[in-house]
Amino acid sequence: MAKEDYEVIIGLEVHCELSTKTKIFCSCPTDFGGDPNTHCCPVCMALPGALPVLNEKVVEYAVKAGLATNCEITKVSKNDRKNYFYPDLPKSYQISQFDLPLCHDGHVNVELENGEEKEIRIERIHIEEDAGKLNHDEYERGSFVDLNRACVPLIEIVSKPDMRSAEEAEDYMRKLKSIFEYIEVSDCKMQEGSLRADVNVSVRKKGTEKLGTRTEMKNMSSFRSIVRAIKYEASRQIEVIEDGGTISQETLRWDDISGKTFSMRDKEDAQDYRYFPDPDLAPIILSDEYIDNIRKNLPELPESRKKRYLADYDLSMKAANIVTSSKYYSNMFEEAIKVCDNPKSVSNWIMSDIARILNEKDEEPDSIPFTGEDLGELVKLIDDGKISSAIAKKVLEEMFENPEKPGKIVEKNGWVQISDEGAIKEVVSKILDSNPQSIIDFKAGKDKALGFLVGQAMKETKGKANPQLLNKLFKEEIDKR
Repeated sequence: MAKEDYEVIIGLEVHCELSTKTKIFCSCPTDFGGDPNTHCCPVCMALPGALPVLNEKVVEYAVKAGLATNCEITKVSKNDRKNYFYPDLPKSYQISQFDLPLCHDGHVNVELENGEEKEIRIERIHIEEDAGKLNHDEYERGSFVDLNRACVPLIEIVSKPDMRSAEEAEDYMRKLKSIFEYIEVSDCKMQEGSLRADVNVSVRKKGTEKLGTRTEMKNMSSFRSIVRAIKYEASRQIEVIEDGGTISQETLRWDDISGKTFSMRDKEDAQDYRYFPDPDLAPIILSDEYIDNIRKNLPELPESRKKRYLADYDLSMKAANIVTSSKYYSNMFEEAIKVCDNPKSVSNWIMSDIARILNEKDEEPDSIPFTGEDLGELVKLIDDGKISSAIAKKVLEEMFENPEKPGKIVEKNGWVQISDEGAIKEVVSKILDSNPQSIIDFKAGKDKALGFLVGQAMKETKGKANPQLLNKLFKEEIDKR
């Protein structure tokens, strides 16, 4: 059978670090970085006699995330011990939630390539503590344990196996990232491990109801890697089945350099963790009033902003989708239009050149090194006729590389647009004298000839001539010849 005869089934377990100031069960800071083992105390080091105390802000943020993803909120839940041994897990168990997660039965909608929306169901969202980190010594002297990350608060978002392609999985995870950024429960910086996913993949023959045996790829923290890993693992499983083999339920490691998965260990089931309620922590009891108060104070979500942009600024659906796909894009858009009052132009810059540069750098919108006000100033410089669009592209590149105010970059490089009619007329005459055939072609109805002449003039002036004025003067001068 061909690959087209199989269906890929994908479920994600997304781990999101919450942006509380202190850890989930102690008062240590959650700041990223710092010297090893400087953000820890007897509680997160699991020293004898140290007892955990639940951070109320963690519960609030988790409920916030649940409401923003259309979940039901559990009014009486608890913390459980998930028992397993790993060198960076000092207690040899993780405090998590088992049968009574804080949030359950939610969903988010993602937009497919054909423009249709698909609902991805969320089975549960629960709170838990993060583990520490192993730093492997490059000279093979061993591994060092850093417990700065131990006890940092996480929410784990477990989806149903509703995704059917690597692209759907990426869209789903991007949607979660966007929502959590908007409601400000996490910075979602994947490069710092604030958002990562365990990816479960299985395949089955089309038309079959029974799910295939799944494999799991742990701690994936880039969209590019997730997409590549899913595509590779699905192809590998199909090949194994077609060759008469069987798929083992196991945990895999994705190697980004070779582009392959490698077996790590058998995949554990729930019973392997020997869950039981944590005796040191009281049950979590939430009132209707508490939940309703969080619901009422939720910030504006991406879908609401999208509807507002469509109605108020007459953006296209594509533009509204891209601009609201990230809180950083959306905030930049709103800051920019206060400066330049040109929503369509601002959205075009975000959709095209800014998105392109970020893609080339393999970076996310949160890494943009300039403000929305700066983007608004750039658009205003174009609208006021002070620079051309071609020069603006060069200014934007410079804003990424050496962040400065657009006006200062233009002034420093001598990029102010030439709008002096006398100076431009001299250039127009020179170009026409050198290209008599283009004059004949334009008079014969070939409009491309004018574009060629304007291009030559822009080259002559190093992109600084006013293009509208160039078009006008070329037409006037050609009529005279």
